[in-house]
Amino acid sequence: MLVEGEVSNLTTPASGHLYFSLKDEHSQIRAVVWKTSARLLRFRPKDGLKVVVRGSIRIYAPRGEYQLSVDWIEPLGKGALQQAYEELKQRLDQEGLFAAERKRPLPVLPRRIGVVTSPSGAVVRDILQVLARRAPGLEVLIYPARVQGEGAAEELVAGIRALANLPGIDVLIVARGGGSLEDLWAFNDERVARALAASAIPTISAVGHETDYTIADFVADLRAPTPSAAAESVSSAQLELALRLHALDKHARGALELRLQRLRGRVQALTAHRVFAAEQGRLRTHAQRVDGLGERLDLGLQRRFESARRALERGSLRLQAFTLERQLRDRRSRLGATLEQLQSRFEARLHQQRARLERGAARLQSLSPLAVLSRGYALAFQADGRLVRSESEVALGARLRLRLHAGTLEVDVRSKETG
Repeated sequence: MLVEGEVSNLTTPASGHLYFSLKDEHSQIRAVVWKTSARLLRFRPKDGLKVVVRGSIRIYAPRGEYQLSVDWIEPLGKGALQQAYEELKQRLDQEGLFAAERKRPLPVLPRRIGVVTSPSGAVVRDILQVLARRAPGLEVLIYPARVQGEGAAEELVAGIRALANLPGIDVLIVARGGGSLEDLWAFNDERVARALAASAIPTISAVGHETDYTIADFVADLRAPTPSAAAESVSSAQLELALRLHALDKHARGALELRLQRLRGRVQALTAHRVFAAEQGRLRTHAQRVDGLGERLDLGLQRRFESARRALERGSLRLQAFTLERQLRDRRSRLGATLEQLQSRFEARLHQQRARLERGAARLQSLSPLAVLSRGYALAFQADGRLVRSESEVALGARLRLRLHAGTLEVDVRSKETG
């Protein structure tokens, strides 16, 4: 029997069994997934998840209640996705998009490949590592695209079309890692399938793990079980060719070495013949004369070299002395010019400072109280030296000292007026 409901009160004891309740708006029933069935589940249920389960009713005697023994469980809605997958697969198969006769062979020695995948996942690293190891000269172009979720199908289609129409691309790989049916659903999109079918260059689908199949796998010219296997498939011919060339080179070197050994043996046998004995003595005499001439030549060259080296050293010393004297003259000339510039700047600066000082002295002179005295004014000081500012500070008969512009006077106060 099939039961639909929401998972609640999920417990996972060490025994490996799963215990939970299935509920809806009106009722609930306890359920159990035994350990043997739990191992076969493609996902783990969790609280709040709506699911469809298949099982049988049993009675749990210790509590005296009904219990649902579950042997199959799927998230609610997964059946609809599976149905859509089967319908699209059947329709595209009837159109001939899966036909073997339309599959194109991969290029034997591709020079440039395109990859449509996520740039941040482990998939692109696996592909690049395999290609770097097996075909280091192969050029790889990555088109970054989301591989699951909303908008992923549109980005995959855009990447397939862009790389398929780019000149120089020999083969196209569409790849991502494994996942659930929902995770891989972008590769079951009809638009992605038709973009692969319309590609002008051979295509490889490397989606999920070896057990995962998508619509893209059936449409592509080659289905690779993993992204790494896709990279190996485009580089297999190059690697095989490199190994074959290495083997041929090793074989050719071995054959050449064997032939040289045989020729060397024949030459040694011929030279050991008595016919060559007399000629061998004359050859050795000539060889000794050549060695003596070589020694004399080496000695003469060594003497010429020493003479040339000493002449070069003398010329180098004269050149260094001439260069040093010229440098001193140039630096002395630049130093004189610099001193003249500094002298000129110093005099100009001194003139400016003197003018500023004179202007400041003039302003100070104009503000000095002694300058006021030159116009006929006087300053009155009391006996204790305080400056008189008001008539109220001075009593009648007090003696004051007047400071004039030139000299001082002492006066007595005989009268006061308030001004």
